[in-house]
Amino acid sequence: MLSPARLTQLIMEIIFLMLGLLVVGLGAKYIIRFDPRSGSVLVLGVALIAWGLMAFSRPGQLWARWQKWNRGGSLVLLGLILLAMSRVPFLFVPKLLMLLGVILILRGLVGSLLIFKQS
Repeated sequence: MLSPARLTQLIMEIIFLMLGLLVVGLGAKYIIRFDPRSGSVLVLGVALIAWGLMAFSRPGQLWARWQKWNRGGSLVLLGLILLAMSRVPFLFVPKLLMLLGVILILRGLVGSLLIFKQS
């Protein structure tokens, strides 16, 4: 049985998985139209990269190394894709949105597997 802390982590990973599914769906249909060249996308991209790099720098137990790589790596990738999204032609924005969703789905799946492996 999972402890309350592990259960909370599992719920967070499931939320990332569902968020990824939503973003893939929005990218496939391209329902939401936004300006990827706006300043808010750039600020969000830089903030995600900084948040991911901070996740790498936090001290932790040896068993949490893969979780740290999963969290930090996914945040850095999301930030880099958002920065790239502001520079590509509008034709590629839905594909990059779907790529963002796939990264979130993979983060949720890998994080869930790591939680189950640890318990």
